[in-house]
Amino acid sequence: MNRGPRARRTRLPLSLRGRPLPWERQEPTWRDASPNLIAQALKRAQARPSGNWYVVGASSALGGDRPVARTVGHHEVVLWRGADGGLRAGPGVCPHLGAPLADSPVRCGTLVCHWHGLALDGTSFAGWEPLPAFDDGILLWVRLDEVGGEAPLDAPVVPTRPALARGVAAVYEGSGICEPEDVVANRLDPWHGAWFHPYSFVDLTVVGSPGADETEDGFTVNVSFKLAGRLVVPVQAVFTAPEPRTVVMHITDGEGVGSVVETHATPLEPDERGRPRTAVTEAVVAVSDRPGFALARWAAPLLRPLMRTAAARLWRDDLAYAERRWHLRSTRRFPG
Repeated sequence: MNRGPRARRTRLPLSLRGRPLPWERQEPTWRDASPNLIAQALKRAQARPSGNWYVVGASSALGGDRPVARTVGHHEVVLWRGADGGLRAGPGVCPHLGAPLADSPVRCGTLVCHWHGLALDGTSFAGWEPLPAFDDGILLWVRLDEVGGEAPLDAPVVPTRPALARGVAAVYEGSGICEPEDVVANRLDPWHGAWFHPYSFVDLTVVGSPGADETEDGFTVNVSFKLAGRLVVPVQAVFTAPEPRTVVMHITDGEGVGSVVETHATPLEPDERGRPRTAVTEAVVAVSDRPGFALARWAAPLLRPLMRTAAARLWRDDLAYAERRWHLRSTRRFPG
């Protein structure tokens, strides 16, 4: 894989761009965004093991007297914390008369069905069997061997992240009418960034992509994040897919080296028309070696809503991209 010059790190994190070109006069990227190249990257991602682990929500959402629940495929699951703080998980259907355990409260580490008071402490009871679950500190995972159909792994494939004590983390959650592969394909197309999201990205150049020998499997991008007016933050980032439903962007040069953006796609129950639905869970962990970043960590409670809002704006468009891709695939009109 040939890489272009690395983004130059400057003393200040911000740069002042020259007078930008109008949107329609930026360099076209369609010739480089080869459908076959994206399809091959997607195929390699789909061939990697997931161990049947699925992201079901943010760790921060779990606590107090309410569980976290999600339907993965056709399987309702529920997660909560036991009296010892440990993670508990299992089917989201009460074994008595089928009540939705998603609506049931947690009392002293026990999930109590709100229909008739059946109490579950996370161990086997009356046909209800616990599920393997994992809390990586930012996201919650559950293992569903019946859904995944792969050889199970003891733990999910969690991407490499900076230490949470050094960073500011935020989690966005959304959903769309598509399949997980459509979400992953969107993230494995970095060429669309400055065209489809001009409010966030400019000066995007893909300087490295997977070669024919496949010795390296990342997309390397030089891009500037827009702040206000002509102020931008130039970085270099690498996109990789460590497992079938995850794409990770690592910032490797420029401001915020070590920061990550993880995109996880989880299949949901189909909608009333039988169309597939997919949940997108995006975790951002921002770090910086600048002394002033300590202030950002202190202000994390104020920054997280802003980070989620920025992610929601991007995913408003990217979910439209994923939904369009699924629609064309489902009607056999997808190019190629």
